[in-house]
Amino acid sequence: MSSSRSFFAAALAAAVTTLSPSYVGSFAPSVPISSARRNGLSSPAAGWRRESPSSTSSSYLSASASAVPFYAKVSGDEAAASDTPTVATPPSTSTSSSDDNNSSKMVIVAGATGYIGRAVVRESVRLGYDTVALVRDAPFVTDTDEGRRKYGEPFAGARVVQADVEDGAGLANLVSELKEEGRRGRGRGGRGDDECSTVDAIVSCLASPLGTKREAVAIDYQATLNCLDAGRDPRVSARHFVLLSAFCVRNPLLELQRQKLRFEQVLTSQDDMTYSVVRPTAFFKSVSGQLEGILGGAPYVLFGDGAVTRCNPIAEEELAEFMMGSLDPTNGRIDKIMNVGGPDGPLTNRMLGELMYDAAGLGESKQKFVYAPTWIFDYVIDGFQRIADWKKKSVGDGNAGPEDLEWWEDAAETARIGKYYAVEDMLTTDPDEKYGTITMKMHYEKIAGEGQDPFTPVRATAVIARVLENLPAASAISLPIGYALFNPGAVRNAVMPVLAYTASSSANHEGMWDFSVVLASLHGAV
Repeated sequence: MSSSRSFFAAALAAAVTTLSPSYVGSFAPSVPISSARRNGLSSPAAGWRRESPSSTSSSYLSASASAVPFYAKVSGDEAAASDTPTVATPPSTSTSSSDDNNSSKMVIVAGATGYIGRAVVRESVRLGYDTVALVRDAPFVTDTDEGRRKYGEPFAGARVVQADVEDGAGLANLVSELKEEGRRGRGRGGRGDDECSTVDAIVSCLASPLGTKREAVAIDYQATLNCLDAGRDPRVSARHFVLLSAFCVRNPLLELQRQKLRFEQVLTSQDDMTYSVVRPTAFFKSVSGQLEGILGGAPYVLFGDGAVTRCNPIAEEELAEFMMGSLDPTNGRIDKIMNVGGPDGPLTNRMLGELMYDAAGLGESKQKFVYAPTWIFDYVIDGFQRIADWKKKSVGDGNAGPEDLEWWEDAAETARIGKYYAVEDMLTTDPDEKYGTITMKMHYEKIAGEGQDPFTPVRATAVIARVLENLPAASAISLPIGYALFNPGAVRNAVMPVLAYTASSSANHEGMWDFSVVLASLHGAV
């Protein structure tokens, strides 16, 4: 398949998937696959030392927390000759409501650079824990403008430690070293006795960035299992494990959901550590990506009639508060699997759009909505899967490589993810499963006035919305909107012969084939 056609396939999968209203249950591109090995880095246990960046590189921290230690690669001879390094110890920040009893307890947060991970780090510091934020690229966090912009405030008062969560043995050695440093009084709250050696909890906020099969197995299962095994290691004997799972695993149709459940089963069947499994409904960022589009005059994109799905997302800071509260046995969250959503009642996609328009100061006369049927995903999924099946046969015949097959299978899975979040409720109505006081209305008013959080995926829906808005007038095939919506089979029967003819044409029509697929998919949407 030509590069132009492959580029089109990737773009179409991304565009259709990002339309999904509650996309990213608990995974996000901001939580990249841990890849220290792929970047030429070795395990921290095999030749790393802890260093503190210069005052200029850490000036983004509060004045009382100016040093954030991280790992720097050293030669084997240097590592062998050096003693256990001294760890910089940032004092508590001024916003902390720390408990003196927590200062001798270490909390290790994996996936700390993610949307929820950074909120958990902030909350852990606020509660007074000796907080360690595990990151895959510490120099990025501490030494770059983007890193300081994203993590300067939430990481203030925490220790930033580079780690490869995919390296099980290296991670176990690293956590053991962190505990030993605490015992020697080199942790933030260490006093030099055994009382300071407790690893109170490991909190996993790990999630595969795209949810493809390889990533889901590597991150949602194996890397998370590595964190659990590091805590269970006899050298560490951590007390508690908090897992950020996802509400969507209750209906596991996707690989990322199956792998999350697979780990949950391992976690709940072991007895070395107590646990809390937290399954949030949805995040605020997942339903905020159309703000820039409507501010620019684009319509708000809805699926179906705008009420196909309902949700009650939870604010990241309140989810972090709930997760860290699980460490307290008096809260009744030990050894439990818990759904949790925000304080709102059921919110449809249409209701979310109206709230966003109101927060942006755009009255009813300026509110525009365009509707796309959910079966638009079926065309994309079926197309990618057919190509993947063909590639599978080609691999068996020796005419294609496994990487090519995996790419198309990943594209199909990405489209399935998009459809899932377009048709499935992310809603809990049980009062016991609601938490917090921050509503979607409050969130929309905040971002309308202050701007988006840097982690919010600003989707390409503005362009797609414009296409959907203008397509009836521009389309060469004139079909009434209602007929197309309620008779998708007739649309398919009318369009597919044209596509088949176009596909069978000469290579000179390849560009027309790509355009025809886009036109057919979008025309079916109106």
